[in-house]
Amino acid sequence: MTRVAIVDYGMGNLRSVANALRVAGAEPVIVGEPVGLTAFERIVLPGVGAFQQAMQHLDASGMGAAVDGARQAGKPILGICLGMQLMCRASEEDAPAGAPHAGLGWIDAQVRRFPVRPGLKVPHMGWDDVRRSAGEHPLLDGVADGSDYYFVHSYYVDCAHPADVLLSGDYGVPYCAVFAHGNVAGAQFHPEKSQQAGLRLLKNFLAWTPC
Repeated sequence: MTRVAIVDYGMGNLRSVANALRVAGAEPVIVGEPVGLTAFERIVLPGVGAFQQAMQHLDASGMGAAVDGARQAGKPILGICLGMQLMCRASEEDAPAGAPHAGLGWIDAQVRRFPVRPGLKVPHMGWDDVRRSAGEHPLLDGVADGSDYYFVHSYYVDCAHPADVLLSGDYGVPYCAVFAHGNVAGAQFHPEKSQQAGLRLLKNFLAWTPC
């Protein structure tokens, strides 16, 4: 059974993520100390909350450096919702104009706020369908085009390189729903709340061997 560390940085529905990973066939453990990450095969970076506060906690606790060390060692890492956004270069969330907050910088992408559109409320909340944006990828095994997932987000990921985008959605503007780059991947939706479609993605992550 694959042992998966769920990074505890003071934000996120950790128990729900752990339960979903357990159903997917993993042995999940919530880890809040940097030294604890070295014992795990895979890592999940969850999150619900504010980008800047999350980055400050990761930096102050040493968890950010520890997770980056795991990334450099080639361990597969999955970011969920805010965890996905933290992997990006920077975020506009609560940032002065022209001065976005720096992220982990693992993928060439920017986190932007959804623009105001008639008939579209922000945050983008609830079930929505997504489309395949790339060719075959192990994380998409068994994932049907047009699958529905559960979202809760006011900001979206804008990837600089289309090849990194595996699944995309549209909510007034196109946005990245799932990306993968090297041994890191991110899902903007909550797989732990997305029933069988979300469980399929988690199972694929557990079986994924990045090139």
